[in-house]
Amino acid sequence: METGSARQNAPEASANLLQLGTNQSGMRAQNERLVLSLVRQHGSLSKSDIARMTKLSAQTISVIMRELEQDGLLLKQEPVRGKIGQPSVPISLNPDGAFFLGLKIGRRSAELVLIDFVGEVRGMLQSSYLYPATERTVAFARDGIETLRSRLTPDQQRRIAGLGIAMPFQLWNWADAIGAPRDDMEEWRRLDIRGKLQADLDFPVYLQNDATSACGAELVFGRGSPMRNFVYFYIGAFAGGGVVLNGKLYVGPTGNAGALGSMPVPGPRGKPAQLIDVASIAVLESTLTAGGTNASFLWTSPENWGDIGPELDRWIEQAAGALAYAIVAASAVIDFETAVIDGWMPAEVKSRLVESVAAALTSIDIEGLEIPKVREGTVGIHARALGGASLALSERFLVGGAMPAREA
Repeated sequence: METGSARQNAPEASANLLQLGTNQSGMRAQNERLVLSLVRQHGSLSKSDIARMTKLSAQTISVIMRELEQDGLLLKQEPVRGKIGQPSVPISLNPDGAFFLGLKIGRRSAELVLIDFVGEVRGMLQSSYLYPATERTVAFARDGIETLRSRLTPDQQRRIAGLGIAMPFQLWNWADAIGAPRDDMEEWRRLDIRGKLQADLDFPVYLQNDATSACGAELVFGRGSPMRNFVYFYIGAFAGGGVVLNGKLYVGPTGNAGALGSMPVPGPRGKPAQLIDVASIAVLESTLTAGGTNASFLWTSPENWGDIGPELDRWIEQAAGALAYAIVAASAVIDFETAVIDGWMPAEVKSRLVESVAAALTSIDIEGLEIPKVREGTVGIHARALGGASLALSERFLVGGAMPAREA
């Protein structure tokens, strides 16, 4: 999984994705974010490229890039010769410039990831369980952070810029759905996990909904053509999603925007149901378990589910139909250009699901609507953990904080 690959697109297109810089004093931090965001998008840029794209003066760009280089955030590449005038010197992000930790707390598994400044994974730990117990989860996070930090040099450890936690909001409400003891799940209502972990750490801790974080990972690390407006579905133990508007993650005033799992869709026998009750992997798990199959591999082997058989075929058909209706409903509210589908599943299953969604859309009356193009997510099974790691990255180094989050 190449999460660190920069988006390659024309400089003229990026000028529309990012706000222009300002030569006024007191705006250095904003201009630094702008420069870092542009370099991240393109992989490398020269000073003249950045000056042209931002409309900042050459002197201002020189000062900004010199300071970012001194801070260890940027690196000079080999000069590009063969053109008229002085050779161009591309500037790129320094992979060791900053590091970020991401913790995903799911209903069936937890993940902890360490990424560098360009988004490459430097280390990952995982724990699978029947349900998330508070003490066990906190212990996994604490021990895992120490393990991943120990793999870095002392200078690299000082460059850890934050920990982002991606977890379902109101996790305690899912006790019955995941077959967990209610008393154990109620402990999540009383636990301030962000504050608990922050007490041990010397860098900021952020918190965001898990599916929203996955959407943010697609925004920050996604490969392919950049998208300004897209609706995003992440299919995990339960289905969820997120919304990106004008190139930024939109979370709404309560952080609950893009709660697509709650969207009404046609259910069994045509009765209304929520998307979460039809398109979630937990539905497939229940079907397999009822047929006498141990379905634990769904959580422990997301890269390869093996040959499941007709149960998988039926689940894909039902999930695709529900997702198609959800996409149409979302398109009636916002004119999305793309609908992105990712999840905790093998690549071939995701491809089949996306193809089935596209086919299901053809059977729905969409008169008066422009339906977005349906495509696969490019981040993959670890999108929620990587989305957690991108919380600090976005808050501290990108224009506008592309991932609105709360700091402990």
